[in-house]
Amino acid sequence: MIRVVLVDDQTLLRDALRQLLDMTADIRVIAEAVDGTEAAEVIRRAKPDVVLLDVRMPGRSGVDVLRELSAAGTLPPTLLLTTFDNDEAIEEGVRAGARGFLLKDVAFDTLIRGIRDVAEGRTLLRPAITERTRREIEELQPDFDSADRPDPLTAREVEVLRLIAGGYSNREIAQMLGTSEGTIKNHTSAILSKLGVRDRTRAVLRALDRGYI
Repeated sequence: MIRVVLVDDQTLLRDALRQLLDMTADIRVIAEAVDGTEAAEVIRRAKPDVVLLDVRMPGRSGVDVLRELSAAGTLPPTLLLTTFDNDEAIEEGVRAGARGFLLKDVAFDTLIRGIRDVAEGRTLLRPAITERTRREIEELQPDFDSADRPDPLTAREVEVLRLIAGGYSNREIAQMLGTSEGTIKNHTSAILSKLGVRDRTRAVLRALDRGYI
């Protein structure tokens, strides 16, 4: 059973989400918080498997909650809920420790998949972050040699590559994936080798060309 804490200042949204989530066989809402001030204490006390956390709330924001819990080493896997697909808010939240984000009007089955993915240790970053990176590097010329048929990337390497495309450092990626910086460096080296490129930017360009991201 995936135990969820739901944090949102909108009562109707919380009620609707709780009722929908409680209809699933493997997910239960075990606690709720109405604002950022209450959220940190509720999350510490409930010790959930996943937190659904509103980004924008009166007083303390969701990002403030993330930073506090992350600094204390008590941050569970967390999905941000946001009304607006805003790159800056999303990046700030992910840098503070969120495992991913979803828009509040997302389809219910997408929300369920997201909760399950995050509970299993994966990240959930929709294309918004990587889309900006795509636009920035589209003008780069692929002036490098790479194999016509590069070795396939593992699921973990693809996950790391998507975060690289989001502009995150090895240390930030390690924090988000719950592993060591050295492990991420090893994954990055393997990615560069398999794609036949010399640096991270060209790796993203090659990955876009190959449909990895």
